[in-house]
Amino acid sequence: MRIAVVLYEDFTALDAVGPYEVLSRIPGAEVVFTAARRGPVRTDMKSLALTADAAFGEVDAADVLLVPGGPGTMPALADEALVDWIRRIDATTTWTTSVCSGSLLLGGAGLLKGRRATSHWCCLDALTGFGAEPTGTERVVLDGKYATAAGVSAGIDLALTLTGRLAGDATAEAIQLVIEYDPRPPYSAGSIATAPAGLADSLLSTNLLLT
Repeated sequence: MRIAVVLYEDFTALDAVGPYEVLSRIPGAEVVFTAARRGPVRTDMKSLALTADAAFGEVDAADVLLVPGGPGTMPALADEALVDWIRRIDATTTWTTSVCSGSLLLGGAGLLKGRRATSHWCCLDALTGFGAEPTGTERVVLDGKYATAAGVSAGIDLALTLTGRLAGDATAEAIQLVIEYDPRPPYSAGSIATAPAGLADSLLSTNLLLT
């Protein structure tokens, strides 16, 4: 089973690495990081890069496609080679998935028309421009073969959900225990519904969402 993770400048590291930690542990899984060209691709924080071992032209099919999000999503929407590659790979997949604002790239490829989808809370409304139905109350949204996750950390939930579908609940539970995914955050500000009043507006007025 081939799992293709697309990389582009200024993606958010955990969007890709969180799902990788889960999906790479499925028996028989092969994860390939791919980008416009082979080599390191910088994340949004700049101090970290992931290595693309294959260029777009070297990956023509995948069982699972994962598209991360991040501040680089909007520039990536204008990258016709990237969007076209997503569209072409989608034609071969069993599952086409995204984390955070990566769902906008699925939308830009024309894959979410008439479908329920989620994204990071700051860009949920943008999904409507691609004909999708934004759903902001779920961490993971499934619609047909399309699976979208909310912001950043929700990618782990997405990957465990996919693992259950692909390899069975027992395998998903085993991987969850291996990575000791038992989140008990010290704060309750992890969603719009529970964050302190005014925090979201404050973030939108600063550059914290962009760095």
